[in-house]
Amino acid sequence: MAIAMRRWGLVLALALVAAAAGWPVAGARSHAGTQASLPVPHPMLSDYEQVSKSETPPSPSDCATKASIPRRCFGPQALRAAYNLPPLYAAGEDGSGRTIAIIDSYGSDTIAHDLHVFNTAFSLPSMCGEEGVTCASGMPKFSQLSLQGSPATKAPPPTSNGPGQEDKTGWALEVSLDVEVAHAIAPGANILLVHTPTAETLGVQGFPQMMAAIKYVVDNHLADVVSMSLASAENAFSSQQSLENLRYAFKAAAASGVTVLGAAGDTGTANIRKSPVGQGGSTIPGPTVEWPASDPLVTGVGGTALCTSATETASRVVDNANPPAACQDPAAAGQAEIVWDEFSRGIATGGGFSHFFARPSYQSVLPAGSTQIPSSARGVPDIAMQASPRTGALVYITLPPDGQGGMACGAAPCSTGWYDIGGTSLATPEWAGLIAIAAQIKGHGLGPINQALYTLASNPAVYAADFHDVTVGNNQVTADIPGYNATKGWDPTTGLGTPNAANLLPDLAAATP
Repeated sequence: MAIAMRRWGLVLALALVAAAAGWPVAGARSHAGTQASLPVPHPMLSDYEQVSKSETPPSPSDCATKASIPRRCFGPQALRAAYNLPPLYAAGEDGSGRTIAIIDSYGSDTIAHDLHVFNTAFSLPSMCGEEGVTCASGMPKFSQLSLQGSPATKAPPPTSNGPGQEDKTGWALEVSLDVEVAHAIAPGANILLVHTPTAETLGVQGFPQMMAAIKYVVDNHLADVVSMSLASAENAFSSQQSLENLRYAFKAAAASGVTVLGAAGDTGTANIRKSPVGQGGSTIPGPTVEWPASDPLVTGVGGTALCTSATETASRVVDNANPPAACQDPAAAGQAEIVWDEFSRGIATGGGFSHFFARPSYQSVLPAGSTQIPSSARGVPDIAMQASPRTGALVYITLPPDGQGGMACGAAPCSTGWYDIGGTSLATPEWAGLIAIAAQIKGHGLGPINQALYTLASNPAVYAADFHDVTVGNNQVTADIPGYNATKGWDPTTGLGTPNAANLLPDLAAATP
């Protein structure tokens, strides 16, 4: 029986506290040498539901009929077909030899087992490092890096006065999502899970530690692409300078040929100054965007509702007959993807215009029909992919007997099994897998990809072949803050659109230095 789960904020964590390595800790100075007063970065998992308690994944029919709200659940093969990845795999292009860095709070003490169940269930290649697997030459590696130890995944003691963010079970779901989805897209790539025994919701020290994590990965040449699903509203920072002090990690990544991806957020254009609102936060007036996705050195990733067949594994087939309701709506007729927006629940893809960064040069030329980007503001996001939790991805996780904060399934604790999950933190590791494949084609890391993306999109024929242009929907989530409509070309909901991977990735590899 499916068990409905309460909403949990969703942007994948990218935090690494490393006092042992000389990085900032509580009370430490910022990278620029001044005491920072920074907003709380938050994770981007907007919705999930347990659909099965066994090791056998639920069928599309199970998701449509047994979930509390009819869903469309995608396994790896159907997801790959929707974005035209099979021709790449047939050519041996699967991310082999490249590495994806996933950086999360806490990690998960069951991820090696969970990854094995996931790979076995969907007949995916095994990874050296997953449970029960004998390593062999040429096998992709799954490894973990913990610079401050890795405590067991369990709840804080009942006497704890903490805010509950230290409940490691909730973060373990993030780990399963990141690792399993990235491997599903790039089955030949190595995955490095970097984690810390500290929640990234630490206010003053949270963001500096996250940037230190990226800098450590870059300086030690540990990855070709960093999947960064964390965010805070730009306007939650006390000043543009306080944000600028954190950008050193992105500058280092750009100089070292490392691609950085950031989730655009899950609350549309309505963002908050502090999380959670119930503990003193306030909604920022007017449309806003989230950083790091708004950073010109980061590729911002938005989200769609994927209205393609969840049973078709060979090609992209539109399905407007089966749930969810968004795909059955007359407005979605004939559309393989629409903007992810659930106004009634206050969740949608992030997107809009930066208040801190001017339009970068690569956004000066856009495809025909695009929403125009003013010279004073960077447009967000750059690209998009599947994110709606109603058309989500199946993820397997083993939950310990305690630690249910953030993992409540109705009135009961959650249990081991398969979950259908969505949010822009789903789209972000999906894109990380794509970049790993493009890096394999190139023979080395691509570095910043935004210039190449917009250059390709400026050619009408290439744009039509390489991107799926999403033209239906908007990202408004509250009556008093306007959202943005999808248009032809670039728009502030899904950017340039979603990938036709077999065409885009070789072109992207050729277009980067």
